[in-house]
Amino acid sequence: MTENEISNIVIGHAIEVHKALGPGLLENAYKECLFYKIQKAGLFVEKEKAMPLVFEEITLDCGYRLDLLVEHKFPIEIKSVSALDSIHLAQTLTYLKLGNFKLGLLINFNEVLLKKGIRRVINNYNN
Repeated sequence: MTENEISNIVIGHAIEVHKALGPGLLENAYKECLFYKIQKAGLFVEKEKAMPLVFEEITLDCGYRLDLLVEHKFPIEIKSVSALDSIHLAQTLTYLKLGNFKLGLLINFNEVLLKKGIRRVINNYNN
């Protein structure tokens, strides 16, 4: 399954979660519900996946955690904030680079229309 196919599936499930819950809840509520929907769809998904930082010859556990990782290759960063900021995009891009992932999603569930809170993030530095 390609990253684009995973993206389409995840966006569909995110919209379902948002329609059921609406905006205004804590990030963790959306993460748990989206995790459940993705898992129920038969995809492999991990929560709070550790992302180590490799520096020279050592691997450091600096506390970086992906909210969700689908099929070992598609990261999802979930927010519930008044507006996405450049720091949220930078954080998602950092996860893409650390994991050498091609594509991921940044989703802000605190929008009246979820479509406005979804950002596809591409790693242009992918090897």
